[in-house]
Amino acid sequence: MVHYQQYCQVSKEELFPQEEMMEKKQKKFLTVAPFECAWPNDLRFREAGRGCVAFDAFAHNDVTVVFREQVGSQHYHYKRDNCPHYTVIIGSHRNKRLKIEVDGKTVVDAAGVGLCCSSAFQSYWISIYDGLISIGKGRYPFQNLCFQWLDSNPNCTVQYIGLSSWDKHVGYRNVNVLPATPNHLSLWKHVDFVEHDFGEDDLEQELEDGIANYESWGLGKFLENWELSDMFFIVGKEERVVPAHKLVLEACGDFCLSSSVEEVVHLPDISYSVLHALLQYIYTGHTQILESDLCSLKSLSLQYKVMSLVRQCEEILERIMSDKQLVDSTQLVDIFYPSWLQCSKTFPYGLPIDRERLERFLSTGEYSDLDLYVGVHDIVLRSHKVILGSWSTPFTKMFTNGMRESVSSVVCLKDVPLEAFKIMLEFMYSGELNKEATAGINTLLLQLLLLADEFGVTLLHQECCKILLECLSEDSVCPILQVISSIPSCKLIEETCERIFSMHFDYCTTASIDFVMLDESSFSNILQHTDLTVTSEERVLNAILLWCLQARELYGWEAVNELMVNSTPEMLFGERLESLNEFLQLVRFPLLSPDLLNKFEQSSLSQQIPTFDHLVKEALRFLEFEITDFQGNQRFQHRKSSFKELLYICDGDSNGVLYFAGTSYGKHQWVNPVLSKRVIITASSPISRCTDPKVLVSRNFQGTSVAGPQMEGGKNASWWMVDIGPDHQGSLDGKSWTNLRVHENDQTICKPGQFASWPVTGSNALLPFRFFRVLMTGPTTDDTNPWNCCICFLELYGYFR
Repeated sequence: MVHYQQYCQVSKEELFPQEEMMEKKQKKFLTVAPFECAWPNDLRFREAGRGCVAFDAFAHNDVTVVFREQVGSQHYHYKRDNCPHYTVIIGSHRNKRLKIEVDGKTVVDAAGVGLCCSSAFQSYWISIYDGLISIGKGRYPFQNLCFQWLDSNPNCTVQYIGLSSWDKHVGYRNVNVLPATPNHLSLWKHVDFVEHDFGEDDLEQELEDGIANYESWGLGKFLENWELSDMFFIVGKEERVVPAHKLVLEACGDFCLSSSVEEVVHLPDISYSVLHALLQYIYTGHTQILESDLCSLKSLSLQYKVMSLVRQCEEILERIMSDKQLVDSTQLVDIFYPSWLQCSKTFPYGLPIDRERLERFLSTGEYSDLDLYVGVHDIVLRSHKVILGSWSTPFTKMFTNGMRESVSSVVCLKDVPLEAFKIMLEFMYSGELNKEATAGINTLLLQLLLLADEFGVTLLHQECCKILLECLSEDSVCPILQVISSIPSCKLIEETCERIFSMHFDYCTTASIDFVMLDESSFSNILQHTDLTVTSEERVLNAILLWCLQARELYGWEAVNELMVNSTPEMLFGERLESLNEFLQLVRFPLLSPDLLNKFEQSSLSQQIPTFDHLVKEALRFLEFEITDFQGNQRFQHRKSSFKELLYICDGDSNGVLYFAGTSYGKHQWVNPVLSKRVIITASSPISRCTDPKVLVSRNFQGTSVAGPQMEGGKNASWWMVDIGPDHQGSLDGKSWTNLRVHENDQTICKPGQFASWPVTGSNALLPFRFFRVLMTGPTTDDTNPWNCCICFLELYGYFR
């Protein structure tokens, strides 16, 4: 069969009429905060796994678009998503790279592709077609292709689109979803072009304010402000007084200011508007000035060696002269600092500040107006109030609220860790984290996170969060949770830690005793997490008992039971006794074996803790009588397991336990598991040509595969028995048997080569087993050999450890 498609030529003007495009240039935006994701209504592909999204984005870096099968939440983040998804990050690594991630794992990390623009909205498009991800720039989709990548194992279920960000605000507008064809062409004039409206017109100001507030490192608020100033200009014939800050001026030029005394600089021949333009350029990175004042601004900039402004004035003057020959005294000129001159994307991004010079002022103490006594040993760090105040609102208030610190050059920070504070201070002057703090997750990084939160250093806080999310593991979740559970701004990391703990519950509760230091809320969230994964409910019980005891070493319920013999619950558990009664409700006792439950019933735990006794008896009643009143109760349902899910699809499939064992548990090509000694199969009759254990799992039909009868308890019995090994599915002994399913007069199988399968339900289906036996308890209808158990293929399904 051949598929074809008819094409015709369509101009861009037909697809997007210019007038319509101008009308649709709406001032309606969506602002996405760091570590959040927006899922606009109906922002989805028409066909799963195939579609294109086109949009405009305003960002300094990390324009992040997520594609998944279902809609996520506002606080969704791809780093903690365990569902299949694609993530495309334009401008990753501080606007240096393009990244594509599949299910949280990086598959593409390309330099210099599709970088973001921080001064205006920029158009992008991303298409997905059966795993082929194409990324381009420009207003028209499927043109100006920048990058393509083909997924060898494509996810054809992705349909919903999330607009996200990594560590900086991102603005989105004009978001449209289009169909994609195999060769990325489409007859768009026959396609509904849907514009997604994100809100009212005032969202434009919200976007600009959000990004400005987040990106601004704060020097602008000190422009011509007497707060924290240590010098001033007297300008013009009117002798107007204009305050400034020596450190800021000397970091971007050569003003020849003294570092020891307050200075007054007289500029009688300079107008205020020219000085204001120079200072505004230094403090904010942009300014406006009349064309007629450009020459004066150039001269003043040259006098103080603010060379970037000198060059811009020269370029503007040359352009004006070449265009119209005359200078317009009423025309305003916008001047922006060319941020491409800097490699930094944080501080002093967008400002004509020499970062190396600023760092030198920190190390030498030049122009310092503040002595910080840090830590218990009163180590003195010389700093500058204007830098600390520009980053931190708490510091600004400390220096300007009229209290002792605002008139003193000394501040004491007794309860602050010295090394972490020094790194935060260096960050304030350089905008980059010290490598010592970023070398994985350590105490220093956690201290730094707390300091950034305490002093409101937003960018540092986000950098620390980014490192934590990238380096999280089951070994680090406990110490991190202990630190961040009290920080509201770390909610994403807290949730991610709880999820990782839940997914590795066995390891996190047995590798160390650190988890007993978690607060009640965190531990409760873990116990109730939908991703809680365990090999046995006994592990859950042990963890609860250890946490409630605030134990200092690892041990099981048996040791706790011994402690109960000579003590009381009040003495052992103290203030956590109430929590014990609540947490015991979260243990799924019916999933435990009857033998273990009987031990519990006779234990001191049952005798002294009524909640424990009630739950054990309830589980025993359920297992004994298979009471069905508890169907909707979570305590009687399987939770996620660290077992391998090997679930039945159809007769003869390759999803069962014995097939999995034949692949060396998913590592190699299939080999008969009896030959590879992964399983042991025995029969009620001796091995012979017609009684061959390997035939039972050979997956081939054989006409004679028979287990003959033997006498057991004075009665005939024929059976095949499978032993899946000592390291899997519990440890029952192969001597005492539990009925999983009993057939009476079952005539399902009545022909040679016939398949049949039966589900195992009820309370016994919750229990683990190592040995399985198919046992004939009555004769067949075969007149010749009524006690022959004829089976040539057997498979088991369930949860395999």
